[in-house]
Amino acid sequence: MNPYSILIFLSLLVIISYGFDLLAKKTKVPSVLMLLACGIGLQYAAEYFGFKFILPRVILEVFGIIGLILIVLEGSLDLELTREKLPIVRKSFLAALLILVLSAVSIAFIIQFNNDLPFQQCLVNAIPLAVISSAIAIPSVSNLTKDKKEFIIYESTFSDILGIMVFNFAIQDNFAQTISIFTFLWDLLLILIVSVIGCILLIFFINQITHHTKFFLILAMLVLIYSVSKIFHLSPLLLVLAFGLILNNTDVFVKRRLRNFISTDRLEEEVNQLKIITAESAFLVRTFFFLLFGFSFELIKLLDVEMLFIGSLIITTLTLIRFFYLRFISRSSLFPELFVAPKGLITILLFYSIPPKFLIPNFSEGVLFFVIILTGLIMLFGLQVSKQPLSEIEEF
Repeated sequence: MNPYSILIFLSLLVIISYGFDLLAKKTKVPSVLMLLACGIGLQYAAEYFGFKFILPRVILEVFGIIGLILIVLEGSLDLELTREKLPIVRKSFLAALLILVLSAVSIAFIIQFNNDLPFQQCLVNAIPLAVISSAIAIPSVSNLTKDKKEFIIYESTFSDILGIMVFNFAIQDNFAQTISIFTFLWDLLLILIVSVIGCILLIFFINQITHHTKFFLILAMLVLIYSVSKIFHLSPLLLVLAFGLILNNTDVFVKRRLRNFISTDRLEEEVNQLKIITAESAFLVRTFFFLLFGFSFELIKLLDVEMLFIGSLIITTLTLIRFFYLRFISRSSLFPELFVAPKGLITILLFYSIPPKFLIPNFSEGVLFFVIILTGLIMLFGLQVSKQPLSEIEEF
């Protein structure tokens, strides 16, 4: 295959993905589901034409990590922080934390009942399925009202951050011991320090650099800090969220003496360009990640009856826990919040990060794929219902 054929093929994939985005806005069908279906279709087309391509998992992980950073940054750059916003931030954080913990523990018991394994091993495998994917949730709620959109962006981002932290806590050798609590708190303190220092450095550079190609330099520094933090088992998505929030709310964070070093007017001009570049980059990376994941998945795994039963039980449990929390604890709206809890990019990344000693042989990628697809379809239903008149929704 010559290079021009490869370029034609890649260009067509980007054009198709752009068409999926346009179609998603019209039909409310998440573009991620279309990309996964396209990836599966490409897999069968490759087999039919005798084209063999073995996809190294590390490539998928690299695309996933960069995509996660860009999508969280894209979402945080749209959020405004004011005193009036504090209740929705607090509400979304509590929702993310409590629903994540309850869901992870419940799924762990389901896995343990089916496999008779140590609880820690089951919990490690359950956490990826309990985390809400901001990579799918954020792009899917662009047409909702401002309050609903902000709640879902905050909740899904907090869920990603907390999910990584809880996952790192669960894989410790001293799990459920007193020392593990101190280790967790120490890691939390470290990531807060890294986030503060990282944000100061990034904002200083974005304000001082006059070269016309500085934005990808800033993104490269963000990815560098994120990757180094991950090596030390920290949860650096907090840095990404904080960086985006500070850039989009400079009047709140840049005050008094800081204004002597940072020009808020200049930052506001730069942020508009950064938003465009981030959105374009996130679109491109998300396209190839989900296409590659669909291409690498073996569809025959979905024919396992036991897998379908466990997957359905997990979905039912997740939905009931979310309904109970939103209806009786948070007392917040159910439409479409109840249904917008998709699993996706972060779920896949955490699943691939499970240490070999915690892997469960018969807990295959089939469960993972089934949960991702079904939660995506449930989100589609919720977004469609939310378009109906309020009286019809309440009656439903």
